Amino acid sequence: MAEGTVDYYAMVEEAWQLSDAARDYVKNAGRDVGNDELWEKIFAPFPLLDVDRTRAEGGQPLQKIFFKNPYGLQYRADHKDWIPFRHGALDPAYLKID
Repeated sequence: MAEGTVDYYAMVEEAWQLSDAARDYVKNAGRDVGNDELWEKIFAPFPLLDVDRTRAEGGQPLQKIFFKNPYGLQYRADHKDWIPFRHGALDPAYLKID
């Protein structure tokens, strides 16, 4: 990747890693785990978390986690898990094919 180029792939990978961490936490707990507990134990300590935006736009009960980059996680109630989503714009220069 060229110097100064935004690595969106890495950002999505970070979102998947946080998603996997939440899934593993629930699996290892061996019980129903609420999103409030996941917020406290898994999501809130994540360094890329945009806490203010998540509190303002994440919903009550919590449905979306926003990162400081264009990605985040959204809750799928039918699967009881969190998956990545994009909430911000991408740099058009990144999408150019040379």
